[in-house]
Amino acid sequence: MSIWPHVARFFAGAFLCNCIPHLGRGLTGRTLPTPFSRPPGIKPSSAVVNVLWGTANLFVGIGLVLRFPILTVLEPGAALFAGGFIVLGVYLARHFSTIERD
Repeated sequence: MSIWPHVARFFAGAFLCNCIPHLGRGLTGRTLPTPFSRPPGIKPSSAVVNVLWGTANLFVGIGLVLRFPILTVLEPGAALFAGGFIVLGVYLARHFSTIERD
């Protein structure tokens, strides 16, 4: 079996994790850094940019899950999905805790 389905499941978790803060902040009219801010990931982007970025992450994550489904909770793909979610979640928590926000 190829390694790519495992990589895709990991990134599906990461993309779906990343959509949560951007959609949450954007839908409530608040700012949050995105890759489109200057400097990237540090200065806040507008609420509209966050909604668009969060939606893009949601679609990519769902697309990956649809293309590489996780069939059971005990499957290695489920652990990779959870790993991607947790790894990116911890990284974002640490990254954004050092940035002063509104």
